[in-house]
Amino acid sequence: MRIITDMIEYSTAEVPQFNPVSVSGYHIREAGSTAVQELAFTLADGFAYIEACIERGMDVDSFAPRISHFFNSHLDFFEEIAKFRAARRIYAKRMKNKYGAKNPKSWTLRFHTQTAGCSLTAQQPENNIVRTAIEALAGVLGGTQSLHTNSMDETLALPSDKAVKIALRTQQIIAYEHGVINVADPLGGSYYVEKLTDDIEAEAEKYFDLIDSQGGVIACIENGFFQREISDAAYKYQLELDKKEKIVVGINDFVEENEKIDIPILQISKDVEAKQVKRLKELKASRNQEDVKNALKHLRETAANGTNLMPAVLDCARKYVTLGEMCAELKEVFGVYEEQAVF
Repeated sequence: MRIITDMIEYSTAEVPQFNPVSVSGYHIREAGSTAVQELAFTLADGFAYIEACIERGMDVDSFAPRISHFFNSHLDFFEEIAKFRAARRIYAKRMKNKYGAKNPKSWTLRFHTQTAGCSLTAQQPENNIVRTAIEALAGVLGGTQSLHTNSMDETLALPSDKAVKIALRTQQIIAYEHGVINVADPLGGSYYVEKLTDDIEAEAEKYFDLIDSQGGVIACIENGFFQREISDAAYKYQLELDKKEKIVVGINDFVEENEKIDIPILQISKDVEAKQVKRLKELKASRNQEDVKNALKHLRETAANGTNLMPAVLDCARKYVTLGEMCAELKEVFGVYEEQAVF
């Protein structure tokens, strides 16, 4: 929390057009959470950052317009659209009513969407093109500001050029041929989408109450609440697959026996690793070692004395200190979080 707050504070003062943090919920969904859990836990994280900055003495309108979020778009089409709509509604209400933001830009939930990696299958990988298109369309209809479409072969390897181009063309077809971008919130007013939006908002609010009752986000990380909720959701989903209560084409139904994967797979040469290791060694040999030593010492002192970390981090970067070296110094001061067994 200290590093995040320092970064937001520094960016607000020194580079006010920079987006200092993207509050990510993508990994939460990829770990097996439900749509409601992804929404609630992601927004709760973001609100914790906002509260920390306010406690630091910052005016909410000075930094909130530059905060962004990062969501997953999964396969339940209408649920995902409703999730995004509920997120925007919750964020606007809280920023205005709880945190006292007066700038309308502070009420706006700015978010990026990536299609669900965990929905892709190694079996019948061409089907992933369809999955990604549906997920991308849900993100657009939900109001995303930017979009990442996964490639069909990402369960097998890093994406090939052909797979990447298909993923790009998926976005371009939605943007230029589909017509859905011609109106904001095109599904607003649909009885079904509105009901789903209301339900998801209500369920998210229940999670906010649960989080608050346990002492907030940090306490819920430490006591394993988030981990338990996500693990339980993932287990329930797996049981539904095992019982065929949920169908994944090519996995638990419509399976092709003796299937052969007939798409090009990107092969990465081992020379890439060797070249990168060589470059790193050359960098470390050519930099001024005394400058590196002094920069790391200053970083550790800054971490210990409580002043803003960002000037020291930037000084390290200018002296060609590596990220690993910086993290090693910060670990000496802050320690390393180790998740406790909570199951």
